[in-house]
Formats: sequence, C-alpha cells, structure tokens
Amino acid sequence: MEILVCVKRVPDTAENEFELNSVGNDLDRDDLVFSVNEWDNYAVEEAIQIVDNVGGSVTVVTVGDDESEEVLRREMAMGANNGVLLSDDAFEGSDGKGIASILKAEVEKGSYDLILAGAQADEGAGQVAGMLAAMLDLPYASLVNKVEVGEGKVTVGREIEGGNQEMNEIDLPCVLSIQTGINEPRYVGIRGIRKVAKVEIPVRSASDLGVDAAVIGDANAKVKRVDYFVPDLGEGAEMLEGSTDEIIATLIEKLKSKGGL
Repeated sequence: MEILVCVKRVPDTAENEFELNSVGNDLDRDDLVFSVNEWDNYAVEEAIQIVDNVGGSVTVVTVGDDESEEVLRREMAMGANNGVLLSDDAFEGSDGKGIASILKAEVEKGSYDLILAGAQADEGAGQVAGMLAAMLDLPYASLVNKVEVGEGKVTVGREIEGGNQEMNEIDLPCVLSIQTGINEPRYVGIRGIRKVAKVEIPVRSASDLGVDAAVIGDANAKVKRVDYFVPDLGEGAEMLEGSTDEIIATLIEKLKSKGGL
C-alpha cells in the first residue's frame, strides 16, 4: 500500500512566547521555535503502522520553505520512507484552497492508495484535507480515530457527539484526516535522525507541479486574515470563604442575583 501523509511545520506551543506582528494580522514568527504539527505526527504514525501490517511505503509531503525540510527528515527518522518538499515563492500566502491545490498537483504525480493528514494545523481551520479530497474526487472522512485496512477498502472510526463511535467503510483510494489519540507516536532517537540526515529530498516548484497559478499565493487567496488579537482579560474570579455550608449558601444567592437560578 502506497500512503502519502501531508505534514506541516508549525510554531511549537510548548517552546514559545507568542507576540503579534506589527501589522496585527499574524504572530511574529521571526524568532519562534518550530516543530511538526501534532495532528500530523499521529497521521504519520498511523501510516507507518499500516505499512508494517500490510506492506508498502510511506511518503511525507509538506508545502513550505527550505526550513520545512526539517519536519520531513523528522518524520523519515520516525519511519517514513520518502519525503517531498513543495517549495516556491509563488506558494507564499496561499489560503486553504491554494494549499490543497498544490497538494493535489503532487498527488496526481504519484499513485497513492491512501492519503492522510492531521485533522487540523496551527490555524485550526481543518479544511485542507477535505478540500484536497473534493479536488481529487475521492471519498473522505474527517476526525478519524480508528483505521482498519481491508481488500480495496478501509473501515474507519470517528468519535461523534456524546462519545459515540461511528464506523464507516470507504473505498480506496481515499483521504482521511486523523485525530489525535488514534495511536501513540513513536520516539525519534538520534540514530534515526542521523540515518536520514543526508538523504536527498526532492524539491518541487510550481512549474514542476504544473499547478494553476491563478489559485495559489497571497494575491489569489479567497480567505485572508484581517485581524489577530489577544482577548481582553475579564474580571478575576471571586474566591468564596467560610464553611462548606456557608460557601454553598453564598453561591446560591449569587446565582439567584445573576439570574442563574
């Protein structure tokens, strides 16, 4: 089984103090520490486990600049067989549809049975995998937390409202967005990182992909972020004191006065 996993280099929330840029429409990214998107890490682990069980290979792909190569090597050290970097100045500022269009062009150059992506990335829209599936005219399931591979099909589980599990059978090839918790991503050691340190990773530009220039880049983005702000802090919590009975009585009175009861 040939599996393609879409990954992304994102700011590491555990390692950074975030500030807004001077324009106020994005984070100031100049001095941030970056890592692979958490959801994508689960998708890569799931792909590796599938290949371990049924055979095949795993290719990881990302859209980004030269520094995005580091996340490809990290996932290759984890166990992915190949990496592909899609990089061109023309890609900068692409919205979700633009990124999906770039990925579509890469997918069409290969022959993949299964395409995985994290359920969402740093901007939280969770839209690229669905758009990619629509552009490729392939079946799609989102927020997948269970995958079982069969003959020409996959059975996927999705957690739905109320903690219930929904099971679906989907024909291959298909696109799945993977939810965190589906597995436990394996540890990447120094030996694995050294093993892939000098592996050549192909870099493909807009012309290499033949992607439509009218749908990529900032100028053609249909969705633009116009503002980015830190919410104002509200009033601090009031700490109730006294015995348990006194605290309960005070709380009830406060709820009544504010229309809560």
